[in-house]
Order: sequence, then C-alpha cells, then structure tokens
Amino acid sequence: MDAFEDISPDALRAGRADAMDDAVATALAAHPLDGVETEYPHYQGVAEGPEAPPRPAETHPVFYGCFDWHSAVHSHWALVRALRLVPDHPDEAAIVTGIDERLTPENVAREVAYLDENPGFEEPYGRSWLLRFAAELELWDDPRADAWRETLRPLEHRVRRGTRESFLGVDRPQRVGSHGNTAFALAGVLDYARVVGDDDLESAAEATARRLYADDTAAVVGAEPVGWDFVSPALVEADLMRRVLDPSPFAAWLDGFLPDLTAPPHDALLAPVDVEPEEGDGAAMHLIGLNVSRAWCLAGLADALAGREGPAATRLREPLETAARRHAEAGAADVLTDDYAGSHWLSSFALYLLTRNEGGIAPDAA
Repeated sequence: MDAFEDISPDALRAGRADAMDDAVATALAAHPLDGVETEYPHYQGVAEGPEAPPRPAETHPVFYGCFDWHSAVHSHWALVRALRLVPDHPDEAAIVTGIDERLTPENVAREVAYLDENPGFEEPYGRSWLLRFAAELELWDDPRADAWRETLRPLEHRVRRGTRESFLGVDRPQRVGSHGNTAFALAGVLDYARVVGDDDLESAAEATARRLYADDTAAVVGAEPVGWDFVSPALVEADLMRRVLDPSPFAAWLDGFLPDLTAPPHDALLAPVDVEPEEGDGAAMHLIGLNVSRAWCLAGLADALAGREGPAATRLREPLETAARRHAEAGAADVLTDDYAGSHWLSSFALYLLTRNEGGIAPDAA
C-alpha cells in the first residue's frame, strides 16, 4: 500500500485525480473490492442457530459486506468513483462484475423493504453515503452507471423520502465525532441534491443548516477528539457552512466560529492526532480516519477563503493550508492498513481526500 503513502502532501491536499496512477488506483480499490464481498466478521454477529439473527446477506443482499451497512455503501461509492476518475482502471472488470452481481432489482427491493420495516436504520450517516453513491452514478457518463442508477433508484427514493420526512426536521444537531454527526450527513445530502438537481431538497437542506448552525460562534474544541471520533465536530460544521454561505458571509462566520485558530484551545485542530495502532484497535483506526477527514475539511476551508480579503482570510488561510498538509501526510501513513478494523472503511476516506475536487464533493449551488 506504499503507493498511496508516497503521494506528496501537496498532491493530497490538492484533491485531484491526476495523482492516481495505476499503482495508486489498485491500492485504493483493493480493500473495497475485498470488503464488499466479505460477509463476516459483521457487527450483527454470526448466525449459529435458529435464534441467531439472519445472515447479513439475507437482510442486505446488496450491502452485506465490510462489517456494516454504511461501510459497504461507501465502499461501493469508492469503487464507482474510481471507475469514473481512472480510465481503464486496472480492476475495472472485477469491480463491474461484482456490482452487477449484487445490484439487482430483487436485491434492491429487499433493501427497501428493510428500511420500510426499520425507518431509523442508518440515519443519518449511512443514508447520506447512499445518496453520495447515487450522485456518483449520476456524475459518471457511462451506460453501466446509467443501468446501475436505474436499479438503485427505488432505494435512492426511499432514502431521499426518509431524509425529507425525518432527518431534515431535527430540532438540534448532534455535535459528535462519529456516525451521528448531523453536519457531516447534511453535507452529503446537500452535495447529492446539487448533483442530481433536486432544488427542493437543496433548499430544505440549506434551511436546516442555517437553522442549526448559522448563529454558532466560538466553537468548543477542547474536548476533541473523543476516543472513537473519525470526524471533527467543529471542522465538519465549518465544511458544511462553506457549502451554504456565500464566500464573504462565510468568511465572517468562520472568523467568529474559530476566533483564535492559532492559540489554545482552537489550535488543537491544527495538529494531527498521534496514532499508534495495534491489531484490531478500532478506536485507533477511527483516529486515522479523523486525520484524513480533518485534512479534507481544512483544505476545503482554505479553498473557500482563496481570493478573499479581510481579517478572516488573512488570519486563517495560511494556518488552514499548513494544517491540511500536515493532516494529509499523517493520515496517508496509516490509512491503507491491512487490519480489517480499518481496512473495511478507510480506503473510502483516502479516496475522498485525494479526489475531493473532482466533482460531487461540495459542488457549487445550482
């Protein structure tokens, strides 16, 4: 997996697919390709008798692998995004064959039925990744993507409907560093809406973001990170608001949200988290993911301030740029681990960072 680690921090921070040669493309696809077909280990446990839960492949015939549903979903996103961005991908045949086998109308119908029976399942994290997967298929101009999108559409519509009816009406945000984070999921919903041209969903997601976050000042970052964090609550909130606010209002908002970025306690966001992973240490794997997700947030915030004048841009852009490179370098060192505690999901985060400026991630408002 050294091919990814050898990419320079500047190239990782830039977020462009031209850093992906065949060796990098192969390294990034290896774990998702294996994981989407790996049913066990799974968080549901093993079916060992009549009282045991059903096999994951019975309940989720499309997204049964990668230890949990959301990891299977964003591993599919990673594989399709890789096909879109890497012409003649070295693993194209294997990726296409696997998706063709899993993504059938019958299997999608069973996934929809499960959501009907379990309306809160994977809300918000996994559902936002499902929408990202659909958006990636929308972006890829290829007959295979068109066919997969049509097959996925019933599940996409079910998730979109649930998002409108439930998630966008939340009373208060979840400011956590893990799956329940509201801002991270909202960014996924908003990106999807802009890619597919759903103006009503875009407006509703923007309104929710403004209602929950527009008045925030002086982010509380002293407790970051908590043991299992893989996103920064403060940075993913800022990463969401750069999608929602116009550049000048956003710079003013960020100036109030991170008023002392280079001084305690806010300067804690600028230093990568030290990680010493041991085999099977899921908490350490989350912290590796945290460094990677911080890197893309920091880089995106720096981009949002590019060309801006005023105290916020002057004070914040250089520290954000430097911190993005530092986090990218720290994350790249460990992100493609062979330890299944991390390998079942971290490749998606690596690809998100490396290709964040290749469409589908923080697209401009329509």
